[in-house]
Amino acid sequence: MTEPKTSAQLRAELKQMRRTIQEYNSIPADDDEALDRKLRSFLGRCGERVKVLQPFRCDYGYNVEIGSDCYINFNCTILDEAKVKIGDRAFIGPNVSLLTACHGITAEERRQGVEWSEPVTIGPDCWIGAGAMILPGVTIGEGSTIGAGSVVTKSVPPREVWAGNPARLIKKL
Repeated sequence: MTEPKTSAQLRAELKQMRRTIQEYNSIPADDDEALDRKLRSFLGRCGERVKVLQPFRCDYGYNVEIGSDCYINFNCTILDEAKVKIGDRAFIGPNVSLLTACHGITAEERRQGVEWSEPVTIGPDCWIGAGAMILPGVTIGEGSTIGAGSVVTKSVPPREVWAGNPARLIKKL
């Protein structure tokens, strides 16, 4: 069993990852080999034929697993305090946020530093529309579509279209 990391260790990892992300985002956009090599150097898993447009942001990188044949459009933010798994053939639109970090709701909890994280899973063959936010603990089922601008607060079953704020079922596929 792995020992939990200290706050100092986590802060150091975040600082290093910011430098790594800055390097990734500075690679010429048409240098596919360098982009792929850099991406693979910090992600926990990266399948074949993955395209992640710049700019891209994540906190740790090693908690992110991306399947094969995925496309992630520009300005994606992944707060990967917990695992973030993106299935094969997933498409993620521009300005999408995948968030795992949770904080206390009350001022007292926040002053005490109450924090935790919950994983996010995007199933295979999903499409996440532009500007969507996927909140901690959410799983998007295989083949589902999330409408642009949606805030997904609860898990979505396979093969459904959800949209809105908060996102709700629009139709079954």
